Amino acid sequence: MKVIITGSLGHIGKPLAEDLIQKGHAVTVISSKIEKQKDIEALGASAAIGSLEDVEFLAATFAKADALFAMVPPNFSEVDQMAYYRRIAGNYATVLPHTTIKQVVHLSSYGAHLDRGTGFILGAHYAEGILNTLSDLAITHLRPGYFYYNLYAFTEMIKTAGFIGANYGGEDKMMLVAPADIAVAAAEELTTAASSRKIRYVVSEEQTPDEIARILGAAIGKPDLNWVTFTNEQALAGLEQRGVPAHVAEKLVELGASIHNGALVSDYEKQGPVKMGNVKLADFAKEFAAAF
Repeated sequence: MKVIITGSLGHIGKPLAEDLIQKGHAVTVISSKIEKQKDIEALGASAAIGSLEDVEFLAATFAKADALFAMVPPNFSEVDQMAYYRRIAGNYATVLPHTTIKQVVHLSSYGAHLDRGTGFILGAHYAEGILNTLSDLAITHLRPGYFYYNLYAFTEMIKTAGFIGANYGGEDKMMLVAPADIAVAAAEELTTAASSRKIRYVVSEEQTPDEIARILGAAIGKPDLNWVTFTNEQALAGLEQRGVPAHVAEKLVELGASIHNGALVSDYEKQGPVKMGNVKLADFAKEFAAAF
């Protein structure tokens, strides 16, 4: 089976490529950086160096493939994030009908069922809608939760203020996920015959912010570490004070508010039990402590 992976050798792309290669599949990894070619080829994959903005490049790369792992790589330099998501997803939708690809696994996000109020995740909602217009393809939308490594963003706050703070907290329900567990789910979906449309939530562990603070605090030698819930206004002011661009800060606050009010997990909770991944918060806490 010939599989195309977008997103280069990122947190998900690298373990996904390694998994598929180990299982005997032919893998091509797309990267925009020529310096990644050597690393890609060292894994036993083929490198396709080019841009997801280039429809002709995508058409040539996808031409004789069987399956695609499709994502919209983060690009915070784009002021209009929704236009960026629509553009990349639109490029996929333009090219795919003219290829041999019949199986697509799209990296979406929890909260993608909502059409407003989710910050950057709204882009995943639009991308799902665009890809769903491709009626002749089997498409799995992977909806992972809150990436463990996003917690690194609180490192400086812990060091200087002595607490973790955001406009969500307390007993808010959070779906946490490790990229390695997303890679496992993606490999399963890419190599298993799927129906025309499927949504799969990917979660490593459910936790609350209070419990996250307790586990991280214990790992870094700060057993009294607390999670403080800010107002939206306090969160926005704090991000702006740290130099976060306004268009990014506003989306982050909107995203945080949707965690706090429960909207982001509302569809996930309707799905019933979800098989949890292997990497737990206690495992990530060791990595966090080492970096701290």
